[in-house]
Amino acid sequence: MNILEHLSPKLAQPENHYFRGDFASNPLSPDEMYEGFLAWISSRGMELYPAQDEAVLELAQGNNVILATPTGSGKSTVAVAAHYVGLATGQRSYYTAPIKALVSEKFFDLVAIFGAENVGMITGDSSINADAPIICCTAEILANVVLREGENADLCQVIMDEFHFYSDPQRGWAWQVPLLDLPQAQFLLMSATLGDTTRFEREMTELTGRTSTLVTNAERPIPLHFYYSNNTVQETVEELVSTRQTPVYIVHFSQLQAIDAAQGLMSVNIASKEDKERINELLADFRFMPGFGKTLQRLVKNGIGVHHAGMLPKYRRLVEQLAQAGLLKVICGTDTLGVGINVPIRTVLITALSKFDGERTRRLKAREFHQIAGRAGRAGFDTAGTVVVQAPEHDIENARLEAKAREKFAGDEKKMAQSLRGKKKKPPQGFVAWSEKTFDQLVEASPEPLTSSFGVSHSMLLNILQREGDPFTAARKFLENNHEPRIKQRQLMRKALGIYRELLAGGVVERLDEPDEYGARVRLTVDLQENFALNQPLSPFALASFSLLDTESETYALDAVSIIEATLEKPRQVLMMQEKKAKSEALAEFKAEGMDYNERMNELDKITYPKPLEDLLEQAFETYSSSAAWVREFELSPKSVVRDMYERAMGFGEYVQYYSLDRSEGILLRYLSDAYKALRQTVPVSALNDDLTDIIEWLGEVIRQTDSSLVDEWEKLAAGEDYQPKEETLEELVAEKAPSVTDNPRAFKVMVRNAMFRRVELFADERDKILGSMDEEYGWDADRWADAMDDYFDEYDDIYTDADARGPQLLSIDDDVTEHPGIWKVRQILSDPDDNHDWAFTAEIDLVASDAAGTPVVRMLSVGN
Repeated sequence: MNILEHLSPKLAQPENHYFRGDFASNPLSPDEMYEGFLAWISSRGMELYPAQDEAVLELAQGNNVILATPTGSGKSTVAVAAHYVGLATGQRSYYTAPIKALVSEKFFDLVAIFGAENVGMITGDSSINADAPIICCTAEILANVVLREGENADLCQVIMDEFHFYSDPQRGWAWQVPLLDLPQAQFLLMSATLGDTTRFEREMTELTGRTSTLVTNAERPIPLHFYYSNNTVQETVEELVSTRQTPVYIVHFSQLQAIDAAQGLMSVNIASKEDKERINELLADFRFMPGFGKTLQRLVKNGIGVHHAGMLPKYRRLVEQLAQAGLLKVICGTDTLGVGINVPIRTVLITALSKFDGERTRRLKAREFHQIAGRAGRAGFDTAGTVVVQAPEHDIENARLEAKAREKFAGDEKKMAQSLRGKKKKPPQGFVAWSEKTFDQLVEASPEPLTSSFGVSHSMLLNILQREGDPFTAARKFLENNHEPRIKQRQLMRKALGIYRELLAGGVVERLDEPDEYGARVRLTVDLQENFALNQPLSPFALASFSLLDTESETYALDAVSIIEATLEKPRQVLMMQEKKAKSEALAEFKAEGMDYNERMNELDKITYPKPLEDLLEQAFETYSSSAAWVREFELSPKSVVRDMYERAMGFGEYVQYYSLDRSEGILLRYLSDAYKALRQTVPVSALNDDLTDIIEWLGEVIRQTDSSLVDEWEKLAAGEDYQPKEETLEELVAEKAPSVTDNPRAFKVMVRNAMFRRVELFADERDKILGSMDEEYGWDADRWADAMDDYFDEYDDIYTDADARGPQLLSIDDDVTEHPGIWKVRQILSDPDDNHDWAFTAEIDLVASDAAGTPVVRMLSVGN
């Protein structure tokens, strides 16, 4: 039964789906809401836990609730009750979470419960049904609504999931803002690791006038058993598998460790024969890409998963779905799984009690430990969950050496000490020690109190300046009532005053001679896009910068791409590998030139990743920011990823292989997706030419063929289509097919052009082995390519690979499929020093094979004149 039928059978009919006004004038009583929700719970064959029942009753009575119950105790059900109360009283409710993946997951859940017409989702770059009475969004979206509208915002129920992000140094401000200026709200704060909540209870009551209730229960519905292991990880896993304490999630604090550990378990018999057969059957048509994709394919076929942020989204979804189907017994991943992702886990195996946090290696905090441990135990499946913590590897090895020596020397301490001298394994450099005592302390420890991470920025003040009323009064409220100590508040006030003066000097804000109708004495002189600080805030700068380019230049299209790339967030792992590659190649050149060591090191220090147009853009940014002061808080970062991939004539897989980005495929793809969206959204029609349009089409198709989930939904939303996403099943996921690459002829021709020119570049560099690896299947092995190179370089000293060399005048594509069904004929002419143009590569492009591969399948026919 749909939950709305427990509000009113009449109003639950489809034609009456938007009924906020009806209930606003005639709301249900607290008893009616409580009884109606219990009836819905009963209709699902469920029964509320005591803590859930208490929280639902408090919500129905209009009170604020802090739900500090363990993971697995049904906080999501209480959140549903909060939305239910909003609908029953004709009010709008907001669900917020720290990451888009969790927002999306809850969106699907709420659609299934309340109906698609009543639930919307807003993220930084798209929105679905944004006028719905139930909205799912990230915390930053809600914070911007509060800054702009405050007590006039059309909302009441505010559900803040994973509320411990309040302490996050970068994002904590967004979790605090709603608590400072939403007097009309009814709050539900949820987390398993909140610590002392006294301040939140007091201040929510002072703000809203509602009673604020802490609902906590130390008893988990699925109790946890904790163990400290002095065995190796492999031995521990073998025991957990043999005793059927699976699925096991093995937590590492780096992606490399997770992948290495997964591969190390291949010798263990993890999955049953039946499970392996089922996995093989499901994955028969699933497209695994070269590199990490092939590694993951081998792992999952043996019942082992990998899960971390650097993976392609389709790979992470596959692992999650296979785990939910009970087909993966072991998953090796990072601690990021702790943030609400729906993967069923019975046992959590933690490989370390220390982690590198970006600045230093430190021991885990109690909050971090309990967040990770809380993933163990599946409601409805397990009667208990298991948490195992591994002793340090060197401690395990040393303990075994001591045991052997003790046995050998029958307790003779002197001989034992002599035999162990120099044999004991030392901890790795920078190691932060932990022990069983550390483990015991963490198990018993309560989460640390949440600490405020409030801050002031240009975008915050600009949002406040957009609201009706006196912005100074609103700003003072945030600056004086935030949860920072008084000394920090004074610092924030001084910073806010400095930002205001910048905005005033830049003409972004102007003083009024007389107060306006709302009493305000200042006003904005610019129109800002909604959520401008969330979705490429430097896009207006990019738009202004196109005028700096020469549209007649042969590099215009790529320079336009570089402007867009400079406004995007840095994909740090990609840039790091670009720099590493550049330094490695330069070092080889320096050594070949006989450069001495000190000079080599000095020159290497100057080398970084490519930064096209750096000087031009930095000068332009300085000028632009003088009249748009708020952009200074965002980093302009010239870089070349899209441009580099295009100039190297590489596809996604080739680029990953070239820079050794196997562990960062997902990061690279997200960056390419952001670049594609920014190019589509920011570049005006007047700035487009054929070359730039080709690049944009090519980029979109590269992304789509790699993992279509990142662009398809966004494109439909951007086009204004009536699009309602749905949650996919495992069968739908593995059967998912990328669109035929040949369906987009313009993008496919760019891919063909790149594939041919890639061969030209390799030929020019005499990389016969790489060419052989590409074309050996069709009779062109490394030796045949080497022979062709010998013939060419006997005749010419060089091959040009500049812009003219890859121009359309040296490439012909015969796509007359009536004459050659399913085959394109391609001729790539080489640019020789004498401009004779008498050498060429001739090839066929198999369209059917290309659709299957998602990239042009090139069959070399000849190289010569």
